[in-house]
Amino acid sequence: MGLDLGERRIGVSVSHGVSILVLPAGHLNRVKLKQDLERVLEMAEERQIEGIVVGLPYTLAGEVGVQAKRAQGFIRALRKRTSIPVFTIDETFTTFEAEGLLKEAGHEPSRNRGAVDSAAAVLILQRFLDEVSR
Repeated sequence: MGLDLGERRIGVSVSHGVSILVLPAGHLNRVKLKQDLERVLEMAEERQIEGIVVGLPYTLAGEVGVQAKRAQGFIRALRKRTSIPVFTIDETFTTFEAEGLLKEAGHEPSRNRGAVDSAAAVLILQRFLDEVSR
C-alpha cells in the first residue's frame, strides 16, 4: 500500500505482491492523527496489505523540511500501531507528475485534488517497487 500524505488528504494506492500493476485506491480526508491512522490500518486490513510505503516530501535541496518532519511523525505513530512493515521513499515531484498524468488523460487536476493525491500514491508505491526489484 502506498500513501501520499498531505495536510488535507492521504492518497492511497495498492499493489498485489511485488507485481507490476499499481492501482489507485482513493483518498482519505484528514481528520486527526488517531483517526487517520485507524482508517489507514482498516484499509490495510481489508486489503490484506503486507507492507506500507509512505512518501517523504524532502525539500528540493534533499533536506528534511517541515512537511517531511510531519510525515516522519505520522510514520512513527503508524509503526507503533501496526506490525505491518512501514517503508519510506523520497516522493519529490510525485504530485507534479500526478497532475501531468491526469492532464494527459483529459482530467482537470484542479477540480479533483483527491485524484491527484491517489495518483501521487501510485507513483510513490511504483518507485518503491521498482527500487526493490532491482
